[in-house]
Amino acid sequence: MSATSQTVTVDGQIFRVSWQLGTHSRYDFRWLTGPHDYGFTASYSSSEPMTPADVEDAIRGFLAQIDPETGFID
Repeated sequence: MSATSQTVTVDGQIFRVSWQLGTHSRYDFRWLTGPHDYGFTASYSSSEPMTPADVEDAIRGFLAQIDPETGFID
């Protein structure tokens, strides 16, 4: 199972999204324009890939947790 990646921009923020599809698919989201070097991971028990809307929703959910003053998760 090989990883694939692409750069995605959501609400002006840029993420590198890497994924491995299989019985348990894994997506790694690295926040490239964030004030700190981090991101998040999502796992699914499906071999179907996330849709672009799913990817955007996951990123928006992550960004909603960020304190705009500190750049850290609340």
